[in-house]
Amino acid sequence: MSTTPLFSTITITIAAPQQTKLIPFTTTPRFLSPFSGHHRLPVSSSFRRSSSSNNPPAPAPETQCPVPRDQQPINEYNSLSTSFPFSWAAGDPVEYTSRLFALGASFTVLVGLPVAWFGTVGAESEPLERVLCGASSGVLVVTLAVMRMYLGWAYVGNRLLSATVEYEETGWYDGQIWVKTAEVLARDRLLGSFSVKPVLNRLKITLVSLGTSLLVFALILFNINGDQSHQSSKEIRDRVIPGVYSDESAKSFEPDAFCGEPDLQQ
Repeated sequence: MSTTPLFSTITITIAAPQQTKLIPFTTTPRFLSPFSGHHRLPVSSSFRRSSSSNNPPAPAPETQCPVPRDQQPINEYNSLSTSFPFSWAAGDPVEYTSRLFALGASFTVLVGLPVAWFGTVGAESEPLERVLCGASSGVLVVTLAVMRMYLGWAYVGNRLLSATVEYEETGWYDGQIWVKTAEVLARDRLLGSFSVKPVLNRLKITLVSLGTSLLVFALILFNINGDQSHQSSKEIRDRVIPGVYSDESAKSFEPDAFCGEPDLQQ
């Protein structure tokens, strides 16, 4: 394959009477052959760096975090939202309410009522009081469970919203504090504001409702006991006259003391 020379010499003949003069004339071709090996486009250094496949991508924010993975707030949130019973609070409201009701009813039927009915004397004469005692025990257990859920979610929420993270490298004696980067802080605060705070508000409303229910049960039981004590004291006053001794009143008040003795009035 022939190539176009870079330079060419053109001979111009000038007619003269006695001599011929050769004048060298140099020209540059308009086009270069791509096969000549002299045609190259300049490549900038920035283009080489961007197109190179040897440079690794920028590291994620988590890789720059010295906090162990199980102590990072984002991982603590993921673990809490899938564990029992903390996942109840983050679920559907209907499912959340039904689970709490099932927990309270199960404890009332299996533990509260048997203890209140068979653990006291004379329960047959006071059935309403025993039923209220069993129901209040079930409400108390649900209150404790909701309180435990609230403490767990509040702990994770505080760590997500805080600008620093307290962690332990190997144990309690080497605690450290890590300041979150801007990316990690923005991500954690979004998660804490839109995922944790609604759960905490739901748990607060539940605790207020359960506390009100316990107060109502306590007032009902107090009134029942007050009425029973008032009736028993009234019966005693009807049988005994203060300041006056009578055999009939003594015999009606203590029948065992007069057992086998004849009537004193005969």
